[in-house]
Amino acid sequence: MKDADCVATLQWALPRAGLRWPGFRRVRRQVCRRLERRLAELGLPDAAAYRRRLEADAVELQRLAALCTVSVSRFFRDRTVFECLGARVLPALAAAALARRSQRLECWSAGCASGEEAYSLAILWHARCCASLPALGFRVVGTDVDATLLDRAQAGCYRPSSLRELPPEWRELAFENREGQHCLRKLFRGGVEFERRDLRAEPPQREFDLVLCRNLAFTYFGPDLARCALERIASRLRPGGALVIGVHERLPPDARAFSAWPGCRAVFQRAVSA
Repeated sequence: MKDADCVATLQWALPRAGLRWPGFRRVRRQVCRRLERRLAELGLPDAAAYRRRLEADAVELQRLAALCTVSVSRFFRDRTVFECLGARVLPALAAAALARRSQRLECWSAGCASGEEAYSLAILWHARCCASLPALGFRVVGTDVDATLLDRAQAGCYRPSSLRELPPEWRELAFENREGQHCLRKLFRGGVEFERRDLRAEPPQREFDLVLCRNLAFTYFGPDLARCALERIASRLRPGGALVIGVHERLPPDARAFSAWPGCRAVFQRAVSA
């Protein structure tokens, strides 16, 4: 399939699936390769035939949306964000949790892919906060729609390239080498769990102090879906809690319940109820 034909198909189809074409522009080569394989599976000769299939088959439109999912993840991706979480956000959330006599901080990594982000939070907590907060537990739930990625997350073993932004001393602390891969030590797996969930449907059934939704809803979702995703996140985020998005993302323009967290890029605080 020619690049121009693929782009035209995506520009036409993605909005019909509630997605934004601009969010896929940088990853279109990968998406187009998947689309080409899909046409071969269906025995369709070209993009025009596939478009006719999409017009007649709503299920195939959702299949296309799933094909467009591109997961790029690594430990401490956008390292300055995690540095700010450790220095400012987690201590503030922990102080609030202790003030209301909570037993632990609850965190949600939405669109967690193969688990690097969820485990990054656990490493950050144990390396920076745990010693000074022995009375406070820490739990992270990572959710993703892709069962294959979640299996990798459960395994907890990664290639060296996934750890390139992690401070070397924390790499030694949190991982052990197994047959050329870096595998999480038991300490850093404790309190981290994974669930298969679609952010466009029902969120986890608990209240969170911290939610990370980076490079997902506010990159790939169309305006209506993005607003719905933010509403679902807000329904699970404790007043005063923190929401982290991608460094190149913006919240929907009507996100009045959130304000920028002072001194932290891409971190927002949910308004505290009056």
